[in-house]
Amino acid sequence: MIPFDTEEEAIALANDSVYGLGATVWTNDIARGHKVAHAVKAGAVGINCWAPIDPRLPWGGMKTSGIGRECGLAGVHAYTEEKVVTVLLP
Repeated sequence: MIPFDTEEEAIALANDSVYGLGATVWTNDIARGHKVAHAVKAGAVGINCWAPIDPRLPWGGMKTSGIGRECGLAGVHAYTEEKVVTVLLP
């Protein structure tokens, strides 16, 4: 744990890392929790909990914790490549 005085300082401390796999925000103000969760650079953020892994949700990190996503629709897209084939019929 690292003490902080302001919301901005807490966000700066959380983002001052080369890692960004997951984070948690603990608060009694859910709107504030969403604001902080949006500002923290992490692949998964839990508000008042640790976000459980659910195979229906995309999972992955930011910064040196990885790029891209696994699981969920985002995971399917990560392993697919689109191709367009056009045929002009006589």
